[in-house]
Amino acid sequence: MRLAFLGTPEFAVPTLEKLIASRHAIACVVTQPDRPKGRLLKPAPSPVKETALRHSLPVFQPERIRRPEPVEYLRGLGVEIMVLVGYGQIIPQTIIDIPPLGILNVHASLLPKYRGAAPVQWAIVNGETRTGVTIMRIDAGLDTGDILLQQETEVGPEEDAPQLSARLAGMGADLLLRALEEMPPGVPQDHSAATLAPILKKEDGAIDWRRPARAVHNRVRGLLPWPGAYTTFRGRMLHVWKARVADKGGLPGRLWKEGRRLYAGCGEGTAVELLEVQLEGKARMPAESFANGQRLTENEVLGELTR
Repeated sequence: MRLAFLGTPEFAVPTLEKLIASRHAIACVVTQPDRPKGRLLKPAPSPVKETALRHSLPVFQPERIRRPEPVEYLRGLGVEIMVLVGYGQIIPQTIIDIPPLGILNVHASLLPKYRGAAPVQWAIVNGETRTGVTIMRIDAGLDTGDILLQQETEVGPEEDAPQLSARLAGMGADLLLRALEEMPPGVPQDHSAATLAPILKKEDGAIDWRRPARAVHNRVRGLLPWPGAYTTFRGRMLHVWKARVADKGGLPGRLWKEGRRLYAGCGEGTAVELLEVQLEGKARMPAESFANGQRLTENEVLGELTR
């Protein structure tokens, strides 16, 4: 089939690469405009654009896809179907109506659960032990379209958001190719069972040490790479980049060292072991190095500014 691909992030790259290697013809790759990146804030291409250029595919980067000019451009491609993976803009009905076979979307959850921009992160934060990918035919709603195919997988107890996202990206790519081959009839979602995975905000990373250790650990591994889980230490922000549930107990927020290991108390008499942290203004470091450098006392408490 002749198709257009709409996508932007790394999560979309496996699907684009699978389509490139398939018998389908990609008329155009649509992605977000280059955005400032790095310390010098130089405009940088999206992962999807880099992949498209590497394979000499035409690239289209409208600032607002709903404007008349992009709509007419896409209509002029003469595609049968469009594939969308994490494009980053709401697709208007004027574009949904263009391809005769509709627009297929790879979504990183088992819809109707976790509709929205951050399904992988919120599934981990909420302690889900199973998730998956869905191939959906999009409509004008937020991930509300009919489901064509789904595939389920376990979430590892130590698996973080980047790791799970990479696995789901590969699964989604294979499932999308299968959907294009089979074109199964869509099944309406059960909207009463829907849950949301809203776009992440900086404040979502704040650790509440009154929560049980497993919940704290889930927030740490679920909010990588941004915003990251964080607390305060002696009045300065402290990011917790890696931790694990410990077979210990302590008062919520209490910080203590045993040998070379560093622990933080959580709710319900539980604790986490801190493995990698970053104090405001410093580089990431092993928790042991942080503890040695700060000369911890017996009464150290994390999160004191949020109490």
